[in-house]
Amino acid sequence: MCDTCGCNITSGNAHLVNNDGKLALTEDGKSAITVLKSLLSENDHQAIHNREHFDQHSVLAINLMSSPGSGKTALLEATIEALGDELSIGVIEGDLETENDAERIRAKGVPAIQISTGSACHLDAHMLHDALHHMKLDDLDIVFIENVGNLVCPASFDLGQHRNVTLLSVTEGDDKPAKYPVIFRAADLVLQTKSDLLTVLDDFDPASAEKNLRNLASEAPYMQLAARRDVDIDAWLLWLQDEVIAQRGRVARNEIMRPAIQAEGVELHIAEHSHSHQQGHSHSSSHHHPHKHDHSHSHSHSHEHGK
Repeated sequence: MCDTCGCNITSGNAHLVNNDGKLALTEDGKSAITVLKSLLSENDHQAIHNREHFDQHSVLAINLMSSPGSGKTALLEATIEALGDELSIGVIEGDLETENDAERIRAKGVPAIQISTGSACHLDAHMLHDALHHMKLDDLDIVFIENVGNLVCPASFDLGQHRNVTLLSVTEGDDKPAKYPVIFRAADLVLQTKSDLLTVLDDFDPASAEKNLRNLASEAPYMQLAARRDVDIDAWLLWLQDEVIAQRGRVARNEIMRPAIQAEGVELHIAEHSHSHQQGHSHSSSHHHPHKHDHSHSHSHSHEHGK
């Protein structure tokens, strides 16, 4: 989290540092504008609560991450058209402003909650929690979380989702996994989107893109599709169907699936913020997140959702 990208305080967590919020004062009693490690910790606690809420209703939560314009909303539209009669879908949209994407989803007959983040370039667990109170999870099989278009920050924040899907448009360049490793390391699945444009773009090599992904030690499946043309989306649809079945099995066994949150990304946020404020504030050391890339855990947990 950093001031330069405006994501240090979001509408979801502002109550923690304002007025009498639990993080409004530092340990020495001085006012704290940003207490990074504590805010991240509070985010993680809220994410655990969100995930329990999803599990209580046997809902699969999928976080879609990508740069702006990579085709997340188009992918959701195609998915709804293909699976809408088989699975009940809900969508939470994250954008700085407007309800444009939410309106596109609602036009498909699917409930969509818009989160306007203002200046924040990612969603956080508190924002998602507020949105969940406006969504009837009892009626749903999948909730898609369309995160803010950004190839950096979204990978560092647990929202309470079960899976991360990162989109890579062929218009972006096949070197993006090498340039933005954090968000691609966090992916449980990578979708190459707008693949129908390969016939007119000669500077994107799918094999090179996948090689750059594998160089990150990622074993995430790499799929090529074109959502607007309904080209090669069957593998994506099958992956979703399998994940819904797997989620129901985990709930029955009282198991928890956590996403691939990248500790490196969190540390980069803190390091950048600390450097820019080294003369103004004292900050804690790097926040070490316990989550690694293998996130299927078997733990007993309560499914009580306190509102």
